[in-house]
Amino acid sequence: MTDAKALLDSRETEDQASAETGVAGTTVDSGPGALPVAGRLSEADAAPAPAAEISDEREREVRPRSSNPFVAVMQWFDTTARDAQEVQGFGGRQKIEWVRMVPFAILHLSCLAVLWVGWSPVAVGVAVAMYAVRMFAITGFYHRYFSHRTFKTTRFGQFMFGLIGSTATQRGPLWWAAHHRDHHKHSDQMEDVHSPKQHGFWWSHMGWVTCKANFPTKLENVRDLARFPELRFLDRFDTLVPILTGAAMFFLGMALDALWPSLGTSAGQMLVWGYFVSTVFLLHGTFTINSLSHVFGTQRYETGDTSRNNPILALITLGEGWHNNHHYYQSSARNGFYWWEYDLTYYGLKVLSWLGIVWDLRPVPARVRDARPQRRER
Repeated sequence: MTDAKALLDSRETEDQASAETGVAGTTVDSGPGALPVAGRLSEADAAPAPAAEISDEREREVRPRSSNPFVAVMQWFDTTARDAQEVQGFGGRQKIEWVRMVPFAILHLSCLAVLWVGWSPVAVGVAVAMYAVRMFAITGFYHRYFSHRTFKTTRFGQFMFGLIGSTATQRGPLWWAAHHRDHHKHSDQMEDVHSPKQHGFWWSHMGWVTCKANFPTKLENVRDLARFPELRFLDRFDTLVPILTGAAMFFLGMALDALWPSLGTSAGQMLVWGYFVSTVFLLHGTFTINSLSHVFGTQRYETGDTSRNNPILALITLGEGWHNNHHYYQSSARNGFYWWEYDLTYYGLKVLSWLGIVWDLRPVPARVRDARPQRRER
C-alpha cells in the first residue's frame, strides 16, 4: 500500500486506547494505525490524543455555566457554547431541554407543510433517495466506521464519510460514535441512556436526545477520532451541513421548476419532501434500533442484554436490524451473519471496497458465527 493511501486503524477499543470488543464479553489486542495527510503520518501524529489533552479540552467545553435561554440558542449553531453539567454515567434526571430542542420540533412540524406544497413523483422520489443515501451514511459510516472501525480508508475518505453522515441531521460523527460506544460498554445498564429496559420505551426511542446531559460529546470515548480537526469542526458546528442540505434541496427544486416545469415540483416542495420529510423518517428509522430492536425480535446469541434480531427493522435500516448479531460480535463490517440475513449496508461497503475507497472489511469468523446459539424468543 502506498504512503498516499496509508491505513486508518481498524480497531474499536473497549477503553478506546488498547483493546477492541469482539465477541460479547471478550477483547483482543489492538494497536495504532497510520493516516495520510500528504503521505503517512508520523508515529506521534498517528497516536491517539493524550488523555490529559482530551480531559483539559472537555473541561473547557463542558464547564457548567448559568442556565439561560441565550446559551441554549447558541448551542443550535455551536455545540461548544456549553450550558450543561459534566456528564457522569446516566447524567441525572430525564429532563427535556425545551429551548435547545426547538429545531428538533420545527423539523417535525415542517412536515405538515406538505398540505400546502403538495407532492409530485419527483419530490417523493428524491425523498426516498435521500433517505436511502443518508441511512447508508449513518449505518455504514457513523456506525460501522466511526463507532466500530470495522474497515479502513484514507483520511480524506474519513472526512467525506463524516461530511455525508452529517447531512442526516443526527449530530456530528464524534458525538454519535461516543454515545454508541457507551451503549455497547453499558448495554441495558443504567448508564445506557437509550435502554428501554432501564428508561422506558419512548425515552429510549427519542427522549434521550432531548436531554441536557446527553448534549456534550464525550471526547474521552473517541480519542482515536478527536485528534482530527476536520472531524472536530463537523462535530462543533453540527447544524451547518444540515442547513446546507436543506438549502440544496430548495435550490434543486427551483432549478427543476425553471428547467423542467412539466415535472410539477417547486423549491418549497423539494425542501419539504427532500429534506424535512426524508429526515424525519430517517431519524425515526435510526431510533428504532435503540428502542424496537431491544424489545421485539429473537436472540440467536446470549449477550447479557435485550438486543434482538428483527428482519423488518433490517429492511428499514439497511441491515442494522440484525442487532443481536451485532451485540454478539461488534468488530465485523457485516451485521447479517448468514447469507439469508440481508445487509444492504454491507453490500454497499463491498462495492466501495471494489472501487478502492475502503478496504480491509472485517468479516465474522466462522468459529464465532457458528458457536452454539442460546436462542430466546421475544
